Amino acid sequence: MRLLAFAAFLSVTPLLALSAAAQTAPPPPKVVVSAPLAKQIARWDEYTGRFEPVEQVEIRPRVSGYIDKIHFNDGQMVQKGDVLFTIDPRPYQIAQDSAKADVAKAKAQVVFALGDFERGEALVASRTVPVKELDQRRANLDTAVANANLADAAFRNAELNLEWTQVRAPIGGRISDRKVDVGNLIAGGQGSTTTLLTTIVRLDPIHFVFEASEADYLRYARMAMSGDRTSSRDAPTPVQVNLSDEKDWPHRGTMNFVDNRLSARSGTIRGRAIFENKDQFLAPGTFGRARVFGGNLDALLIPDQAIVSDQANKIVMTIGPENKIVPKPVALGPIADGLRVITSGLTPTDRVVISGLANPFVRPGVPVDPIPGEIKPGAR
Repeated sequence: MRLLAFAAFLSVTPLLALSAAAQTAPPPPKVVVSAPLAKQIARWDEYTGRFEPVEQVEIRPRVSGYIDKIHFNDGQMVQKGDVLFTIDPRPYQIAQDSAKADVAKAKAQVVFALGDFERGEALVASRTVPVKELDQRRANLDTAVANANLADAAFRNAELNLEWTQVRAPIGGRISDRKVDVGNLIAGGQGSTTTLLTTIVRLDPIHFVFEASEADYLRYARMAMSGDRTSSRDAPTPVQVNLSDEKDWPHRGTMNFVDNRLSARSGTIRGRAIFENKDQFLAPGTFGRARVFGGNLDALLIPDQAIVSDQANKIVMTIGPENKIVPKPVALGPIADGLRVITSGLTPTDRVVISGLANPFVRPGVPVDPIPGEIKPGAR
């Protein structure tokens, strides 16, 4: 009898345990879900580049000589026409005085030859001298006039050399440091052997130069052909730039140049934007990131907190059949209206988990209790 009762107890115990487990099982975790926000947004393509001066000039002398004076402080702002260096002018002053004397001498010879020619004309008329003599006097007059013109040209050249002893700024901007000091002998003229004195860069406005991929170039070209976006060659396309210590895009400019060919080596095309720089804060060589308007885009947007990382992939948790979690790999775009643009991986009808992912029980394949929510622009 006791054995029968014990056997009956053993057969009932598993049923009681299963019933108790069913009563103590936790409910499915609650999550907030919403369809992606479908919206047309302005597409901004990002590129890296550097600022470059609109104008930059290497200051080199046109005449040789010894540096007599330096008229600027290293790094200061200079105006167009300011005297920067003075080369010892004395040899060139002497050369000008000599050329001036040659001009006077040549003019005197012209006066003498002209008088001689006029007297010859009278003598020929009276048949005192032959016509051949008159021809000789005419040739002497032409030679004297030519020598006068040559002397005048030499004088103007000497005058120009004397003027070039004052090295002036060809543009306004910020000057670099001096490369030579007073007393140094410098080489002037043309070619690579001339002495570099300093450099000047114009700071306002300033250029930002970057490289765009061939794929982006083709996309822009096709949009221009279809009328969806005006070519940057024909219109000032908006450009925004931020620096390495900036999170927003405070610097606003426009495109003003696109190169005429793609680089065969890198498969990119060079673009350039222009920015005002009245406070001269932007310096040539400064690194930055540029955003170029790339037309309007029909996009799906979700909050950044709805995106999780799986090694090198970005994952969005969605609700599938039987309210089970289904992960979907996605490709991310830029931020728009405080939301993340999803360029691929989602459909407008997907139910995306936008809250509750911190719960460790919310994982792929687990059933959840979805609560309807809403994605609103401006949410972060």
